[in-house]
Amino acid sequence: MPVKVKSGLRLRSAVCETQIVVIRAQDSEMDLRCGGRPMLPLDAARPEPPAPEPGYDTPTLMGKRYGDGAESIEVLCTSGGTSALSLGAELLAVKGPRPLPASD
Repeated sequence: MPVKVKSGLRLRSAVCETQIVVIRAQDSEMDLRCGGRPMLPLDAARPEPPAPEPGYDTPTLMGKRYGDGAESIEVLCTSGGTSALSLGAELLAVKGPRPLPASD
């Protein structure tokens, strides 16, 4: 279920306690998921949590940034949980720190 994604959008998982805020994204519709299930708006009531899809049960870590290989989206995990973030079927990976410029 694609959702209109833009910077500042806050979403929550339908299957666990994961919450994210979009840091950078192409202003378009994207299929953001957690645990293989579509993410919900932060203020939406969560139905009875279904189990995560197989292969999407890696925990998300609070304070970490996640992104896809094409760098079309970057999100910050504001509340960790037990399920993995993905863009469609592609798992989002933890982004490493950026090197600081040389101070010569």
